[in-house]
Amino acid sequence: MQVTAAVARAADAPFTIETVELEDPRADEILVRVVGVGLCHTDLVFKAAGVIALPAVFGHEGSGIVEKVGANVTKVKQGDRVAITFRSCGACDRCEKGQPAYCRTMPMLNYIGMRPDGTKAIQVGEEKISSNFFGQSSLATHCLTYERNVVKVPEGVPLELVGPLGCGVQTGAGGIMRSLACEAGSSVLILGGGAVGLSAVMGAVVQGCKTIIVLEPHEARRALALELGATHAIDPAAAPDLGAAVRAILPNGVDYAFDTTGIPAVLQATMACLGSHGVFGIVGVCPPGTPVPGDLSSVITYGHTIKGIIEGDSDPDVFIPEMIELYRQGRLPFDKLIRTYPLSEINQAIADQHHGDCVKVVLLTGQ
Repeated sequence: MQVTAAVARAADAPFTIETVELEDPRADEILVRVVGVGLCHTDLVFKAAGVIALPAVFGHEGSGIVEKVGANVTKVKQGDRVAITFRSCGACDRCEKGQPAYCRTMPMLNYIGMRPDGTKAIQVGEEKISSNFFGQSSLATHCLTYERNVVKVPEGVPLELVGPLGCGVQTGAGGIMRSLACEAGSSVLILGGGAVGLSAVMGAVVQGCKTIIVLEPHEARRALALELGATHAIDPAAAPDLGAAVRAILPNGVDYAFDTTGIPAVLQATMACLGSHGVFGIVGVCPPGTPVPGDLSSVITYGHTIKGIIEGDSDPDVFIPEMIELYRQGRLPFDKLIRTYPLSEINQAIADQHHGDCVKVVLLTGQ
């Protein structure tokens, strides 16, 4: 079928809105009419990095309505409302333990720009377009996905906005609630006030953290962090010594730190903020070759833990419904992060997000 997609044709060129041909779903695939798709930094990183052959259709925070299912699909049916998340195999030891973010075939199922058998589901004329990004490639009006990475969305929840629950919000809230499992009364330092960092703030509030410190250069995002429940918001320009700034608030240091920036200097400075037995969770995409922060003798002396985190260590079938219920209760107001744009304005949306004019972009395919 012919669909409209935002196609990345060159690493340093804008997306182009094109009519492309999308294959019919195979026996294990699901055709979803996308109504909204979050724009994630990871989409732009992969576009620029050359990991996936261009041209490509990215997008991995889709949401929409099931239009057709393959013969082997039983989880959803035509007409179901779904959020789309990362893909996992469901059969390896990690998946069986409820750890699908660490699926043994995670890279092959999500990061290669094609099905595992080497086929691509999108083309323009005879030109093959890389697809299957995170098992969806949802920067389009329609996408193909799978049972393992769709989650039903109940009525009464704005379907066009829930896509970010599949990655950005899940990563931030899950990092605090699942991976670090911050306990009530604890303290946490969140580095970066973008969508992932502010989702972490909301997760920390849900967990009952007593002190929630956010480091963020944009004033509007610092204000939003405080509105969402942060107890302190630090402007890095006014606090060149991060350790001193944090210990002015908590002399013994923080129990937990959570980095969304991937900036080596910030990672290193954070080690001076940790209290004894502190845990440092890292989700930010770091430049290749970035060393592990801290030094081994200090890590041993203070019993520090440095922990890499993927997708908030969450099981989407469990955690996405939990986040939706928290949203309905008013306890996870992720919609406050979102500004919507038509899919056709993707390049303007990227510029606005880069300049800090908005926190989380969701592109609407019906406009």
